[in-house]
Amino acid sequence: MLVKSAVKVAESTPANKRPGSSIRVREASFRDHQEISSLETRHVLGTKSYEEWSHLWSNNPLYRILEKHWPIGWVLENDDKRVVGYLGNIPLWYELDGQQIIAAGTHAWVVDSPYRSYSILLLDRYFHQKTVDLYLSTTVNPQASMALKVFNSPPIPLGAWDRSAFWITDYKGFAFSLLSMKELRFAKTLSYPLSVAMLVKVLSARPACRLQQREITGVEVRTCTGFDHRFDVFWEALRDRNPHLLLAVRSRDVLEWHFRYALLKNQLWILTVNNSSGLAAYSIFCRQDNPRFGLKRMRLIDFQSLDGNTSLLLPMILTALKRCRQENIHMLEFIGFSPQQADDIECLAPLWRKLPCWLYYYKAANQVLAENLANPNAWNASCFDGDSSL
Repeated sequence: MLVKSAVKVAESTPANKRPGSSIRVREASFRDHQEISSLETRHVLGTKSYEEWSHLWSNNPLYRILEKHWPIGWVLENDDKRVVGYLGNIPLWYELDGQQIIAAGTHAWVVDSPYRSYSILLLDRYFHQKTVDLYLSTTVNPQASMALKVFNSPPIPLGAWDRSAFWITDYKGFAFSLLSMKELRFAKTLSYPLSVAMLVKVLSARPACRLQQREITGVEVRTCTGFDHRFDVFWEALRDRNPHLLLAVRSRDVLEWHFRYALLKNQLWILTVNNSSGLAAYSIFCRQDNPRFGLKRMRLIDFQSLDGNTSLLLPMILTALKRCRQENIHMLEFIGFSPQQADDIECLAPLWRKLPCWLYYYKAANQVLAENLANPNAWNASCFDGDSSL
């Protein structure tokens, strides 16, 4: 009843307060790219070229199967046939208990302010798809989180999705971006003394960190330039050992699709640890800068270990931290860590920041799946899920 009432209110609310105005929601097409890109630009959101944007579907292994039955998203049009709202819809493959699950990931939900009362219509289309088993929203802002609750979409029950752990790897660059974010005058001049103050504070607060780091550097971490056949072998073993976990499919072709443009732009680091039979664990780090404030940021996107040993993550983070310093990247960030991972990374002395809201919401399309996913132990969530790293 609450959902129907919200949609009814949206449909009956004048969008721009002028008599005769109307709004229309329709399925998006690839021809809408230019208008969608203009809409994102108006709201200072990151935009993609047509090739990169269409790649989310055209080269998506699951979309190639579902193409005729899968909308790439929906747009809102005003009286002038102008696109004033958009919600992307990305098909994603998951598995649980040996069953394939079709998930829909929201992408780039944005609506011009005079038409915000109609934004609920986009979510209504999204949550009423017939071919979807699981709905995922992994890049949620405070306004979107309220709307998702209207559709009974809960936050996932595992992980820290409202705060991040991070390490500063270039204090001067980080200080400059922080001052720029606060719109302070003389940001460049002030960045040096601020960076010195931050460095002194961090070093004095965590004197045991260096000793603890030396104790976990016995593992050999290697760097890959792409995804080879070993990742298919690893995925088969990972799914066989963890049938009780909801796992995003991580086959070689899915990984290559997911990270194609990050690899082409040299924005991806793939770190591995081997055992006698092949890959024992891997982690993926991706550049997610904030160009508006000049922030150079590397984020941990995904970590997977065959035996579930999270301690292998530590030498990988140390390797990434070293490379961040060498390449003058300002910070390394980790979002969505599990309680075990949070305990493990404490020895690396991270800083912590509060995020504006919980980032990751879901909704199961049937009761059995909903009951399974209410259990935190059913999740293996990371920034690989949804559109967090697309």
